[in-house]
Amino acid sequence: MAEIRKCSFCGSDIEPGTGKMYVKKDGTVLNFDTNKCYKNMVQLKRVARTTEWTEKAAIEKAARLKAAEKKE
Repeated sequence: MAEIRKCSFCGSDIEPGTGKMYVKKDGTVLNFDTNKCYKNMVQLKRVARTTEWTEKAAIEKAARLKAAEKKE
């Protein structure tokens, strides 16, 4: 059975046999589902938390809304 991996940038599932694997000099392995995710993280050095269309940004936004709701 093939292992389903998660994209290191957007958090979506990567089907076996697809995507791109990037290995950094320190041995860290990054998996990307699309070229869009690869370019945003490696070439443009963007952070997933601040990029609106990623899963991590949605989690951060939900946490902010929940904290604001408790504050009221």
